[in-house]
Amino acid sequence: MDQRDSVNADSDRSTGSEARCQRWRNQSGFWLLGLCNNFAYVVMLSAAHDILKQQESHNATVPSTDLLHSHSGNSSNSSRYDCNPVSTAAVLLADILPTLVIKLTAPFVIHKMPYGFRILVCVATATTSFLVVSFSSTVWMSILGVIFASVSSGLGELSFLSLTVYFSSDVLSGWGSGTGGAGVAGAFLYSAFTQAGLSPRVTLLIMLVIPAVMLISYFLLLVFPPSFPQWKSGSGLLSGEDFQERRPLIVDDNDEDFVQDEKGREDRCTRPLTFSDKLHILKGLLKFTVPLCVVYFAEYFINQGLLELLYFPASSLSHAEQYRWYQTLYQIGVFISRTSLYCIKIRRVWVLSVLQCVNAVVLLISVYCQFWPYVWVVFLIVLYEGLLGGAAYVNIFYLIRVETGDREREFAMAAASVGDSIGIALSAAPAIPIHNYFCSL
Repeated sequence: MDQRDSVNADSDRSTGSEARCQRWRNQSGFWLLGLCNNFAYVVMLSAAHDILKQQESHNATVPSTDLLHSHSGNSSNSSRYDCNPVSTAAVLLADILPTLVIKLTAPFVIHKMPYGFRILVCVATATTSFLVVSFSSTVWMSILGVIFASVSSGLGELSFLSLTVYFSSDVLSGWGSGTGGAGVAGAFLYSAFTQAGLSPRVTLLIMLVIPAVMLISYFLLLVFPPSFPQWKSGSGLLSGEDFQERRPLIVDDNDEDFVQDEKGREDRCTRPLTFSDKLHILKGLLKFTVPLCVVYFAEYFINQGLLELLYFPASSLSHAEQYRWYQTLYQIGVFISRTSLYCIKIRRVWVLSVLQCVNAVVLLISVYCQFWPYVWVVFLIVLYEGLLGGAAYVNIFYLIRVETGDREREFAMAAASVGDSIGIALSAAPAIPIHNYFCSL
């Protein structure tokens, strides 16, 4: 090997090492961004409700110790079901409606807001949510804190999903795994800190580190491509320069048909998407957003309408402990399946929707008939429920990425994120009356 070959080999090794480092940084960055983006959303479902119960206890002089299910028995309820008079779906609505509004409207105008500014807004609203809820003294302040968390999560999700199109496809796996990890980490850390004796206020103040981690992950950890529009609004992935690079090396100037065809393609690729274009893209996305909506409708109908009613008095676990285990196992299932994109990909996502609906029907019948002998049977079903929901999420967005064109992909990733929020919001409609019906028996 001569000196030139040796230099080239060293250069190739250096380039390969740099590429691996860049790939690791981007995957790690999106994993942390997914974790931080959903962390406040998850914690607010617990912390805000916890503080609300404490505020109610000050008025009613009744202590409150649990997070989402505040007591193991409801002595004021004569129902054969041990349940709270108000469904947990009511708390869910405060956390999902602002996100839904953002996801329905933002994809049409969000391209005018630079990515760097969007992230600063997400960090600011997440920080505000922790501060407002931790220092809340009234019910409306707690709800306001939940709204700030919802705004941060909704804006962050559609922004980061759009952002993945500027990177290699494996960052989508990192994002999905991080969002799944947020459910486990958020519920575990809040429970651990409060169980250790810290007040909800101190616990939430400690969690102010999460928005700081999001800031560091985005601005310091990610390796952006040179053409990335960090502080200016972008008009799509393809610029005129990118288009010229894709032209053939040799073009016959006399071939007028080819020149005109290339010019027409260039105009279509470089011009911004019109409102009509976006509506056309939304129509094509229905095959993805409808299954996503159905999956989340079924699982949140289960989580917020049925799980509280599945109580096994003969178990050594109290009602509150059973409910917390339901939520924990669900989050574990979501985390596992959202991480599974690294090794398995599912194209027939509608099958996941059907299976999740079967889960909802089975658990609804089991609430009425109470035929399960042991609580661990429901534990397994809830874990399976989380696996289906997480798998649907990551595989649907993976399919959108690979099946949409370069020009439409950024908008499509943001617009499709509304599917899960619509499903979650719609689930409250049957969950609340069904909960109230069973509690009145």
